[in-house]
Amino acid sequence: MSPTVLALFGFGMVIAFMVLIMTKRMSALASLIVIPIAVAAIAGFGPEIGSMGIKGVVALAPTAAVLLFAVLYFGVMIDAGLFDPLVRRVLKAVGGDPRKVALGTAIVALIVSLDGDGATTAIVTITAFLPIYRRLNMNVLVLAVLLGSANAMINIAPWGGPTARVASALHLDINDVFLPLIPAIAIGIVGVLALAWHLGGVERRRLGVTDVGPETGGFTSLRADAPDLARPRLLWVNLVLTLAVLAGAITRILPLPLIFMVGLAIAVTVNYPRLDDQRARIGAHAANAIGIVILVFAAGVFTGILDGSGMVAAMGGAFVHVIPPEMGPYMGFITALASGPLSFVMSNDAYYFGIVPVIAEAAGHYGVAPVEIARASLLGQTIHNLSPLVAGVYLVAGMLDVELGAMQRFGLKWAALMAALLVFGALITGAVPFVVG
Repeated sequence: MSPTVLALFGFGMVIAFMVLIMTKRMSALASLIVIPIAVAAIAGFGPEIGSMGIKGVVALAPTAAVLLFAVLYFGVMIDAGLFDPLVRRVLKAVGGDPRKVALGTAIVALIVSLDGDGATTAIVTITAFLPIYRRLNMNVLVLAVLLGSANAMINIAPWGGPTARVASALHLDINDVFLPLIPAIAIGIVGVLALAWHLGGVERRRLGVTDVGPETGGFTSLRADAPDLARPRLLWVNLVLTLAVLAGAITRILPLPLIFMVGLAIAVTVNYPRLDDQRARIGAHAANAIGIVILVFAAGVFTGILDGSGMVAAMGGAFVHVIPPEMGPYMGFITALASGPLSFVMSNDAYYFGIVPVIAEAAGHYGVAPVEIARASLLGQTIHNLSPLVAGVYLVAGMLDVELGAMQRFGLKWAALMAALLVFGALITGAVPFVVG
């Protein structure tokens, strides 16, 4: 099969998936499984569908394990009351002002994102702010947008993942890739705070400022329906344990799934020594955790077939070949603009290890340096964070109890705006050239 036809099948698969879930004609779970299998069968990959799908599932198994045990761990910590003081202080600081709540969301997400793990950022930020959003009747999709945008900005740091991938793929010094992008990232962070100000203002005009009382508006705990679960006397024990788990996640002293497994085992044993209580706490959070893991494995089928069939490589090659030779000197700028859409339709691994080297090779013929292509390829991460191929997007949707399609309909325009701001920042600071020669 020619690369052009293969690319058309790949783009068709992604478009069909997006249309079906955004129009609510099919669930994300069903779409992730049925669409790639159907397209692969039509494309003539019938005998290979099984092996490609299983390979994708196996590749995402560690991610699924992290999400499973992380959700259970932080669920137990919510039950034990670890985050109650934080929420109480935040609620006292922001009061009933939706604009302050939105700004607080962005600031906390930016800070927590420094650990480099998107799942942890989502869990901690949503845990702290979701009760406030619900209490004030704010749109939880605002939380999702601010969380994703803030995380994308900080995730460009060398320990976040994308930068390390592209530096490895192009054999570059990671500091040469990252350091010139710092001014653009700073501009992006200001943009996230401005977005929080705007979206918070929209909610403020819709809802007004709610009087939540002089203290915390009656807030007692995140589990007010079962206050007997709280373990206030173990607050410092739980805090130290959580900091240790996060430190282990950052330093990778053990594989990430194992870190959360050990953390969960200690947390549930210390806080709820009785076996019946332990089973009850795991069971209370199992539905949310399993729902997320199922979607991650379903995404593995999609990515496995998309990658294993060669559609991803063909899609990248099609992008390179449609650029006229006279546009070659603009490859840095073009790559920056295309980084969002391309990383939306494929995983970071496929994009940075499969596509970016092809782009860099083509751009080199026009005098655009590989390090400039590397920087340009990082600027679409805000859009990538809403991709159905990103496991964390299902975690956020599950914790907020919203449909993935609703998140994308609400968030893609803001994600595109933040990506455009990053591109603008990279261009005016010289990190990425508009044109060479």
